[in-house]
Amino acid sequence: MTLTIRQQSIKDEFIRVRKTWAPQWESILRMDCDFLHAYLNLSAVPLRHNHLEDKVKAFIYIAVNASSTHLFAPGIQMHLKAAVDFGATREELMEVLELTSTVGIHASNVAMPILAEVLQEEGLRKPARSADSRRQALKRRFTEVQGYWDPIWDEVLELDPDFFEAYLEFSVVPWQNGVLEPKVKELVLCALDVAATHLYAPGIKIHMRNALRHGATAEQIMETIEIASVIGIHGALIGTPMLEDAIAAAQGA
Repeated sequence: MTLTIRQQSIKDEFIRVRKTWAPQWESILRMDCDFLHAYLNLSAVPLRHNHLEDKVKAFIYIAVNASSTHLFAPGIQMHLKAAVDFGATREELMEVLELTSTVGIHASNVAMPILAEVLQEEGLRKPARSADSRRQALKRRFTEVQGYWDPIWDEVLELDPDFFEAYLEFSVVPWQNGVLEPKVKELVLCALDVAATHLYAPGIKIHMRNALRHGATAEQIMETIEIASVIGIHGALIGTPMLEDAIAAAQGA
């Protein structure tokens, strides 16, 4: 299908600003180029403000696409390529994926305090053992490696120190062996928590504070939020090619 002058202009601007293109964008362009242009303007705000370097922006895109709460494969592939083009290394990108893989622990962060509350109400909760030497050692190690402690970890540590220790060893890999600066790690973690498919409020506050303490600016955190805020477009990216197919099938019937 030949593009109109306006459609071609929007496509050219999209490629110039976003430095990427995919067949899914072509479908939206054909179906409603004004909608695509409005999305372009929305998604371009953090790119034009430019408080984060390009490869860090790509890290944020990768994280919100690769999160287990979203898993938008075309976006993962697109932004991995963009990150490599911006100079990201294999080690940096693997570390972003490792950080992204920790998002599953929020099931325990949310559920274990509820379990502790239910056990208390049912008269089944055992006396707190958070002060024993093993738990205190685990708490110290977590604080030393991760750089913080928050009460959201208290019940996980109390109810199952074996699980807490296993998660600790899993989550510290990018902190002990990693190549990204702590500020960038925290921005990635913040992006995972603010994404519309997750919205984990306790983690948002923790990682915003940690990012600031590691030297991030308010503008860099805002840019991270803005990048994470546009994943709603993926509904149209997946749905519009299907819409075109449905219309074509109906017209051919």
